[in-house]
Amino acid sequence: MSNSSLPALPASDRPEVAARLRDALLGAAFTADGLLELLGAPAYTALARSETVPALRATRGDTPLETLVRLFLLQQPVPHARVADVLPVAACLESGWLVSVGTDEVAATVDVRPYGGPDGEDWFIVSDLGCAVGGAGGIGSREEGVVLGVGGASTTLAGITVRTPVSAALDLGTGSGIQALHASRHATRVTATDLNPRALHITALTLALSGAQAADLREGSLFEPVREDETYELIVSNPPFVISPGARLTYRDGGMGGDDLCRSLVQQSGERLREGGFAQFLANWQHVEGEDWQDRLRSWVPRGCDAWIVQREVQDVTQYAELWLRDAGDHRGDTAAYEALYDAWLDEFEARKVKAVGFGWITLRRTDSDAPSITVEEWPHPVEQPLGDAVREHFDRVDYLRTHDDAALLAAHFRLAPEIIQEQVGLPGAEDPEHVVLRQHRGMRRATKVDTVGAGFAGVCDGTMSAGRILDAIAQLVGEDPVLLRDRTPAQIRLLVEQGFLEPVG
Repeated sequence: MSNSSLPALPASDRPEVAARLRDALLGAAFTADGLLELLGAPAYTALARSETVPALRATRGDTPLETLVRLFLLQQPVPHARVADVLPVAACLESGWLVSVGTDEVAATVDVRPYGGPDGEDWFIVSDLGCAVGGAGGIGSREEGVVLGVGGASTTLAGITVRTPVSAALDLGTGSGIQALHASRHATRVTATDLNPRALHITALTLALSGAQAADLREGSLFEPVREDETYELIVSNPPFVISPGARLTYRDGGMGGDDLCRSLVQQSGERLREGGFAQFLANWQHVEGEDWQDRLRSWVPRGCDAWIVQREVQDVTQYAELWLRDAGDHRGDTAAYEALYDAWLDEFEARKVKAVGFGWITLRRTDSDAPSITVEEWPHPVEQPLGDAVREHFDRVDYLRTHDDAALLAAHFRLAPEIIQEQVGLPGAEDPEHVVLRQHRGMRRATKVDTVGAGFAGVCDGTMSAGRILDAIAQLVGEDPVLLRDRTPAQIRLLVEQGFLEPVG
């Protein structure tokens, strides 16, 4: 792959320059909080949509922060003298962070975007000029090797990743290094791979400019750069998951037939995971005529792994093709060429009998259980990010339920999870509600219907009494046979535990 048409990048082997540049950026409040205060919410939000006019209007002054915004975010040439008051200009020019323009101006060679870490860290994501916002509706670039910055997909993956301390983490298809940067907080060693050598270079810049530990950077596709004897406690990937005819754009197109890249990534991950380790991906998958999409995804799960797969969105093939043709800016070119490309996408889907494409999250966990758990579900509703703890707790509950039969559940103690509310729906004046709904206000924000016994049971659970004793009390209260109630209720208890409404005590 050639990147000859893309501009030269700053030197990645000059950590002392990156450290000086970082100090200067922080000293001028070139941070996520600083930008929000300077620009205001509308202009700041517009930047996330790659709209620069509001920010240009807000940076007409000559303060250090305004200078840096125009230089690194808006890609505007700035007078040399103004930049020299803020940055170590000579070192930045010599190492390639800046270039001279005309006789008395300088310009940035890369986009540098402030990015707030989960614990208030001031990080910086480096990307190619004009590519700070990644993902659909983004840059409109047709450069094969272009490296994108932060997008909705990358922040989603960062939010759902389990953040327990690990000795070794692997970021497959690192791009601008966002996942590697997050992993550096809780992993002793981070390995980052990418098919695009330019992405590895930019990842090194992102880590250095963010003050994070350097990663072991390796060039290659998927697991090719990983030795057979290497295993990890955490594997993450925001892969090039777009299902397209061909592979024009390295940063997004899978380059394999249909959803084979995502399938291969999932299937090959099992043998690379250590016992108890997690592999977490974003993925697209095909909805094929005559095939259950959930069965398709279950077939991807490698042996020896529990899995939790959540479909967040489904698009028909016309919506999907339009989305990614616009992402590449094809709609702004020749109309006939755009229509020919559109037609090619639909031909590809028709040949594969694909009627729609799903998008979502895939989490694997290596287990020694003889009966791995595979949960595949559709959940298009709002969730509360970050979800890493909720993902870990899901698998904790899987372990619990796997080792507790109905008798053990009745002997166990439970408490109602925090921030659960009960909603009753029925006709005005009716003695009993038509149905009762328990609703979460944290994590996945699930809602589930329960009967009056289930609602009463959940409301009483405070960890002090066993489930069986609570049911006996309810049976006496409502005049039911306690034996029959004990017999039919464990399935409802199991569901409430599985979905996180009830937490085992002790």
